[in-house]
Amino acid sequence: MSSNYREERRADQAADAEQRRIDAAAAEERRAERQRANDERAARLREQARTDKAANRAARKARRQERADRRREALTPERIYRNGTLGLVAASGLASLPAQIVHFVGIHPMLLPVPLGLEGAAWVMSAGVAYADARQAPAWVRWMLRALVAACAAFAASINYGYGLSLAGHGLSASDAAAAGAGLAAVTVLGPVVFEIRQWVSTLAGRDEEARAQRKHAARRRRDHRKVLRVANRLVSAAPFGTLPAEDAWGRAWAIVHGPTKPGMTPKYEQRAVSSDLRLQEARTPAPEVVARSVRARLGRHLYAFPATTANAAQKPAKPQLTIQVPPSSKKAPKAPRKRPIPPRRRKGDSPRFHSAAKVAAADTARRTPSVTASV
Repeated sequence: MSSNYREERRADQAADAEQRRIDAAAAEERRAERQRANDERAARLREQARTDKAANRAARKARRQERADRRREALTPERIYRNGTLGLVAASGLASLPAQIVHFVGIHPMLLPVPLGLEGAAWVMSAGVAYADARQAPAWVRWMLRALVAACAAFAASINYGYGLSLAGHGLSASDAAAAGAGLAAVTVLGPVVFEIRQWVSTLAGRDEEARAQRKHAARRRRDHRKVLRVANRLVSAAPFGTLPAEDAWGRAWAIVHGPTKPGMTPKYEQRAVSSDLRLQEARTPAPEVVARSVRARLGRHLYAFPATTANAAQKPAKPQLTIQVPPSSKKAPKAPRKRPIPPRRRKGDSPRFHSAAKVAAADTARRTPSVTASV
């Protein structure tokens, strides 16, 4: 009984030890799994932080680039010139208008609208010049508007100059009053002049080279081909509106006036083209004496090869052209053959070949003799 009890006791202890070992291993495995999960989560957080930091850096860089682009666009020479011109125009109006108001109101309060209308007319006419350029109005319209602008600006400048001179009796010296009058007159004229220069620059910068070339081409057409242009205009005016393009009308008018359907060609030019073509063909065709010399030279080259061919022929006996068909002569009359004789047969090599010189001469004769197909 005691031995069995001790064995069972040892077995229980061994089982308890094994169970504790298994529990410890499982606990260690769970701890390692939690550690791996924590490490992976920390790695993901670090990666996310790096990504967010790079994204923020890229966003800040993009914002800085955008601000730099806006500054660059705002500080272009074109924008500076346009905005600066408008600023000078505003300063000119603010400087010239008060003196005119004081002058006319001093005469009578009812004259207050006169300086406003005078200054406004100058600027409206200046805007009219820009509008005429945009609409491609005739040149006389633009110059008329410019003349009106110059007249209004000159009248306003004279008033401001007189007002400046009138300040000499109000505590200013004569030189200072003259300087004030000249400054008011200059600033009055400065605004319209600067605005007109701005319009000229914009018009010249906006012109297209292709459009300029087209205008030059149209001017040359009008100068060089007046009759064709007159007929083309009549064709366009006779056709329904928009149905006959200008280039088609020009081609038809050219054919009506000159004859050839290709624009630029006239009967005189057609005759010169035909004569030039004939001269070219004559220049490309060799003369008969040149052909004869060439044939003689080619025949001579082949004839010089006769001794070599003769020597070769001496080494090898020549075969007769045909086999002898006549029987040898004899004193006695031959007896009639019992059966019909077999006719001779042609064999390869029984006739000599034609010489190469003969081939050259035959080829030259065939080339110089017109064939039936060529004559037809």
